[in-house]
Amino acid sequence: MQKLTQQQMGRLSVEEFRAMIKLPVAAVLDNVRSAGNVGAFFRTADAFGVGEIVLCGITARPPQKEIHKTALGAELTVAWRGFESTLEAVETLRAEGYRIVAVEQVSDSVSLGDFVAEEGVKYALVFGNEVEGVDQRVVDLCDMALEIPQVGTKHSLNVAVTGGVVLWHFFRGMGK
Repeated sequence: MQKLTQQQMGRLSVEEFRAMIKLPVAAVLDNVRSAGNVGAFFRTADAFGVGEIVLCGITARPPQKEIHKTALGAELTVAWRGFESTLEAVETLRAEGYRIVAVEQVSDSVSLGDFVAEEGVKYALVFGNEVEGVDQRVVDLCDMALEIPQVGTKHSLNVAVTGGVVLWHFFRGMGK
């Protein structure tokens, strides 16, 4: 077994990445406190060809050293936009035709493993604050909620880890 070089992996250039067709998915970060977590979302979104990241409320925005530290430059390739509030972002995304999905432990949530993305649907996936999760006022505006099944003693995963799991599920399920 031999590790592959970047050239052998056939990675896209920044220009090729920007021009490619992306997943019809927006990752919405609802007041995520850690710039490191934000950077991890950028890197994951780059890896899986996510359409955009939506940064809301107190969520850090590029350019920022701490974001760059974990994004490793993905903050320069992945499209993003910011909103003063997640409520405003959700209303805007709904008007743009997105189905709004909370990634949260709520009554009537759907287990991620049971969820199949519908063809032709754009999804806005709302990921919450590291302590409080997705704000209840935002949950109230969502069309549905997805939950990652867990069996351990902790009741949640780090938000960036959650993003990796959920975005991989969408990447895998949408034909990539």
